Amino acid sequence: MKNNKKVILGLSAYYHDSAAALVVGGEIMAAAQEERFTRKKHDPSFPEHAIGYCLREAAIDLSDIDHIVFYDKPLVKFERLLETYLHYAPNGLRSFIAAMPVWLKEKLFLKSTLKKALSAMSGIAPGDLPQLLFNDHHRSHAASAFYPSPYQKAAVICLDGVGEWATSSVWVGDGNSLTPQWEIDFPHSLGLLYSAFTYYTGFKVNAGEYKLMGLAPYGEPTYVNLIYDNLIEVKDDGTFRLDMSYFNYATGLTMVNDKFAALFGGPPRTPESELGQKEMDLARSIQVVTEEIILRLAKTVQRETGCDSLCMAGGVALNCVANGRLLREGAFKNIWVQPAAGDAGGALGAALSCWHEYLGNPRTANPSDSMQGSYLGSRHEKNEIKAYLDTVGAKYHFMEDDTLLPTVADVLASEQIVGWFQGRMEFGPRSLGGRSILGDPRSPRTQQTMNLKIKYRESFRPFAPACKAEKVSEWFEIDEASPYMLMVAPVKKEKCHQMTDEQNNLFGIEKLNIPRSDIPAVTHVDYSARIQTIHKETNPRFYGLIDAFENITGCPVLVNTSFNVRGEPIVCSPEDAYRCFMRTEMDCLLIENFLMYKHEQPEWAEAGDWREEFELD
Repeated sequence: MKNNKKVILGLSAYYHDSAAALVVGGEIMAAAQEERFTRKKHDPSFPEHAIGYCLREAAIDLSDIDHIVFYDKPLVKFERLLETYLHYAPNGLRSFIAAMPVWLKEKLFLKSTLKKALSAMSGIAPGDLPQLLFNDHHRSHAASAFYPSPYQKAAVICLDGVGEWATSSVWVGDGNSLTPQWEIDFPHSLGLLYSAFTYYTGFKVNAGEYKLMGLAPYGEPTYVNLIYDNLIEVKDDGTFRLDMSYFNYATGLTMVNDKFAALFGGPPRTPESELGQKEMDLARSIQVVTEEIILRLAKTVQRETGCDSLCMAGGVALNCVANGRLLREGAFKNIWVQPAAGDAGGALGAALSCWHEYLGNPRTANPSDSMQGSYLGSRHEKNEIKAYLDTVGAKYHFMEDDTLLPTVADVLASEQIVGWFQGRMEFGPRSLGGRSILGDPRSPRTQQTMNLKIKYRESFRPFAPACKAEKVSEWFEIDEASPYMLMVAPVKKEKCHQMTDEQNNLFGIEKLNIPRSDIPAVTHVDYSARIQTIHKETNPRFYGLIDAFENITGCPVLVNTSFNVRGEPIVCSPEDAYRCFMRTEMDCLLIENFLMYKHEQPEWAEAGDWREEFELD
C-alpha cells in the first residue's frame, strides 16, 4: 500500500479550524478542514471526518500511517497560560476559572485525548497506534509556508494571534531546513491587536477580521495617531510592544476593556447593528497601522537574511491588502503566502516538518509550488452525484465539457449567477474554482445581488476577480501569479472610470454603488481588487469556462466568491451544493457535468431556515 514511502498524518484541533493533512513520500496527498464535513464553521473538534477523507483519498487505513504529528505543543501553551495568569493576578481569576476545566479535562492531557479519539475511529488499541509527535505552533506555520513554496531558499515570516508563546516569528528556510531567527512573544501580538478592533467594531474574533479589512476602504485613517500614541509602540525595525492596560485578552473574557472603549469614544458596536463612519474609520486606521508594521518587519528581515524571496503564514498573512502592498513596495523580489495560512494549514506544516526535519528527507522546490492549486479536498464521482440528484427529484441536463462550458458562459454573460461545483475541494478559507459562486464582473448589479440575495451578507463586502493568468496584467497592476486570492492590486487605469466631483465627495457606504471600472462587480471603492489568477495546469475546467466567457464577452475575468451562505462553511458535497442552490436566488447550478436551472427545479420542501441552522459569522 505504501510502496516503502513514509506516510505522515498532520493534525490541527481543539482551538479553531481543525484539519487533517496527509503527506506520502514527501508529496501532499490530501488536506481538508473538519468544518466542511460537520457544517460547523471554524469547527475546533477532533478532525475525525477530515482524517477519514485523507485516508480514503490515499486508499489506506490508519494502521498504514508511520507518524501522526500534532501542530502545536499543548504543555508549552499551558505554561504560557499559567505564567500569564500569575503575572496579571488577581485580574485574570474569572477567565482562569473558566479556562481550567477545559484544560484539565482535555487539553493538558492531549496525547491521551488524541490516542483515545484515533483509537475510537480506527479500532486500533491506543498502544498500537502510529507514533504520535508534537510540533511547535510557529514551526508548523513556517513549514506550511516554506516547504510547499517555489523557493529553494527564503525568509519566512509567521504572524498570528498566538501559538505557544510566539505571536510573530522569523525563519530562514534553506533546502530541507528551517532555522529560527527571532520572535516576538505574547501578549504583544499584531494578530490580537487586529482582532481587538474586529471585536470593538462588532465583528466576531477569529472570523470577522476579513470583514474589517473589506470595510477599511470606506473609511479615513483618522485614528492612526491615536493607535500609535496609546496602544502600540513600534520601532524602526518593525518590532513592537502593546500597552496591555487597554486590552483584556491576556486575562479577561473579552478583547478590550473600558479604557480602550473610552479612548475611542464609546462601547463596542453591537453585532448586527448599523455600521457607521466611526467603524469604517477604525477599520481603515488599524489596516494602515498593520500594513506599516508588516512593511517595516519585511524590510528588516530582508536586510538581516539577505534573501530575495519571502514566505508567509499565520492568520495575519491572510490580510491580502497588506500582502499586495508588500509585493509592490516591499524589500523582497518574490512573495509566496500559504493559502491555508491559519491554524488549518498548521496540520499540513506539521506533516511536512516531520518529513523534512524529523526524518531528514531532502527537498527540491517546485518552481510553481507544491500546493496543486490548493485543490486537495474531496471529489465526487458521476454515479454518486446522479444518485443524489435523482433522490431529491432534481431536474438536470448532463453535458460534456465542449457543450457545457459555452452554455454556462452564456448564462453568466446574461448576468445570471451560477453555483460551480467541480473537481477537488479547496484547502484553506478561499473558494478557488472548485466550490465557487460565479458572476459577470461587467454587471453593476452583480455585487449587490450576490451579497444580499445569495450570500445574505453585508452589502459592503467585496468580491474577487478570477482572471486567466496570462491576461492578468492587462486588467490589473500586477504581473505576478496570484493563484490563491491573497494579493490585492489596483485595476488598470485604462479600465477605470473617472469619478465626478459629486461622487468623490461621498462618504462611507454611499460610495458602494458607483461603478468604478469596466468590471465594477470586482472593483473596490479604492479601485483595488483581490486577484486570483487561473492556470490551465491546476484547474483546466475553470480556465476553460473563463476562456469561453472571454470568447463571448471579450472579458477574461469572472466574479468568484465562496459557495455558501453567510455563517455556513464552503459546501463540501453535492447535497450541500444543491441545498444552498435551492435556498438562495442563484439562477443555475453546475455539479461536475450536471447542469441545473432554478426555474426547472421541483419546489424545495426541506424544513428549516439556513439562518437558524448557521450561526452568523
